[in-house]
Amino acid sequence: MPARRPPPRSRLWRYRRLLFLAGLLASTAVAGAAYLLVRVPLPPERPQAQTTFLTDASGARLATLSNGVNRVFVPYDQIPKVVVDAVVATEDKGYFEHGGVDPVGILRATLADARGRNLQGGSTITQQYVKNVYLGRERTLSRKVKEAALAVKLERKLSKRQILERYLNTVYFGRGAYGVQAASTAYFGKGVDQVDLREAAYLAGLIRSPVEADVGRRPKLADQRRNRTLDLMAKAGSITGAQRRDAGGQPVQSYVVERGKAEPTFAMAEKGTQYFADYVRQQLLSRYSEATVYGGGLRVKTTLDLKMQAQAYDAVYGLLNKGDDPAGALVALDSSGGVKAMVGGRDFAASKVNLALGSGGGGSGRQPGSTFKAFVLAEAVRQGYSVQSTLPAPPSIVFPKGNRGKDYEVDNFEGESFDGPLSLIDATKHSVNTVYAQLIKLLGPSKVVELAHKAGVTSDLAPDVSLTLGTSEVSVLDMASGFSTFANRGEHVDPVTILEVRTAEGHLLERAKPARARAMSEKVADTVSYCLQQVVSGGTGTGAAIGRPVAGKTGTTQDFGDAWFVGYTPRLTTAVWMGFPEGASKTMSNVRGRKVNGGSFPASIFKRFMADAVRDGDYGGSFPGVSLGGRPLPEVTGVVLPSTTTSSTASTSTTVASLPSSTTTTAKPGGSTTTTAPKPPPPSSSTTTTTPSTTSTTKKPEN
Repeated sequence: MPARRPPPRSRLWRYRRLLFLAGLLASTAVAGAAYLLVRVPLPPERPQAQTTFLTDASGARLATLSNGVNRVFVPYDQIPKVVVDAVVATEDKGYFEHGGVDPVGILRATLADARGRNLQGGSTITQQYVKNVYLGRERTLSRKVKEAALAVKLERKLSKRQILERYLNTVYFGRGAYGVQAASTAYFGKGVDQVDLREAAYLAGLIRSPVEADVGRRPKLADQRRNRTLDLMAKAGSITGAQRRDAGGQPVQSYVVERGKAEPTFAMAEKGTQYFADYVRQQLLSRYSEATVYGGGLRVKTTLDLKMQAQAYDAVYGLLNKGDDPAGALVALDSSGGVKAMVGGRDFAASKVNLALGSGGGGSGRQPGSTFKAFVLAEAVRQGYSVQSTLPAPPSIVFPKGNRGKDYEVDNFEGESFDGPLSLIDATKHSVNTVYAQLIKLLGPSKVVELAHKAGVTSDLAPDVSLTLGTSEVSVLDMASGFSTFANRGEHVDPVTILEVRTAEGHLLERAKPARARAMSEKVADTVSYCLQQVVSGGTGTGAAIGRPVAGKTGTTQDFGDAWFVGYTPRLTTAVWMGFPEGASKTMSNVRGRKVNGGSFPASIFKRFMADAVRDGDYGGSFPGVSLGGRPLPEVTGVVLPSTTTSSTASTSTTVASLPSSTTTTAKPGGSTTTTAPKPPPPSSSTTTTTPSTTSTTKKPEN
């Protein structure tokens, strides 16, 4: 009788060793998890980098700053339900029921590891969050055990909504986007609050392998991932069959934007906003760490007005629109010191040198020309002199050894000559160099430097006679700041670009409190404003008139290397510079067939911008009337009037005709004056001239 075969072994018997090993591993895992749960504290969350946002003064998006990580926190209540349903159905269908771990998933991963395969999924949403925030990307069995233990511990500390909120704001979706808000912007060009079902399903399908499932790389896989999520949502009952068919009816490629085109880093980049945003970035880095600026999720409200910025850029480069035209820069400040517009150049991508900031913008400062006469005039009034006082106005004048031991010659613009002495009002109106050269010598250049610094000019200034012609280099921002002190009736307000800085959660870190200081009396500032109004109404700056009260000053440097117009209404100050970026060595003596001075292109740019700005905002107003009284100017000595006639004396002694000290003239806002004292006697002057025997250094005409 044949031997009976033993009954077939059961599958459990055949896999007994493997099952024993799995049981041992599972028991070890459970024991380890229990130990960790009791003994290992929940570590602090690692800070997650978030994108920093800059806005303009109205809150409109201006720019983003990041270190390559695009993450924007959004509260759970602002995340659409369809996004939550899609992610939960795809990643962890039992999320709202389990306690942080899925035992079946853990066993599956353990068996796979025992067979020598890569660690499998099975991690819950809580475990994924723990891995992302607490543990990092290491893939080992011990890390899986620790991950599970910490997940259970986390679920005891936070609610399901809190954990899901954190997860949805940290998970990576590809394209550099972390969190659903950044992902929605990166893939659809809109906020997560506007995401619909088909889009939510695609985002959820990206989580497992965001790079591979990017529709730009593998369109078919993108469709498959989205459709899988839709199927899971329908199975979970969160959508209907009809919704599933409708959402899956279009290829993902038809509604996902191209990579990099979802949202620009800068708003209105074509209007030069990058220059201002980069300046703000530098200021933030001086106050906060790089990690905070680029990854701290700061919310920075700036002073910029995007509408005014567009007007400013169009005023500059709408006029300087020829290929070989010089460059231009513009800065506009309101009465609170806020930078409302900044044009730093034509194209930030082509040149990141901010021409509005001088050396602070990566380039160099530029000579301000005769715009600097405004500070000399202010110092004269501060010292108590009447702007109705007169000085001789010859076409040329020499200061013996006035330039480092060499004679210093000053010429009027285009060699202009005037019949007799001119008052400081008329000398300002017509930008007469020889009058102002005498005036600064009389006042003392160091006194003018001191006043200019108080008024807001931060650049180093050489205390020389040539300072009155603007030979020290400054920035456009400097000149706007200095002239704004006149507009503010003698009170200087430091320029500001940042109104406030908040955290991503809305906590206030700082709020602008610009420094204010009295640089000069109201009378001094108002008198300067009166004189500068004459420049626009009938002097060198008539091209800047906008049909409303405006004060300003033109400036042109040697050989037409730089041209300026700086002016203001009572509520808005604007400085305009024009020149070639490579420096004054490249002159503007033939731009479109003409020489460029401050009264030409710069005045026109000022007019184009200010006319729009004043019309569209509350930036107009009237200047107050002033009393033009003051004491007479004393004699000016130590100057030579060049002549072919030789005399025994090498210096000129000029007796200045000026109003009697008792004279008071009331200047009305419109520019007219009423004199309440007798007119002074006719001017008289006694001069002795000689032709300098040494070679003179000539300061060419400035305007």
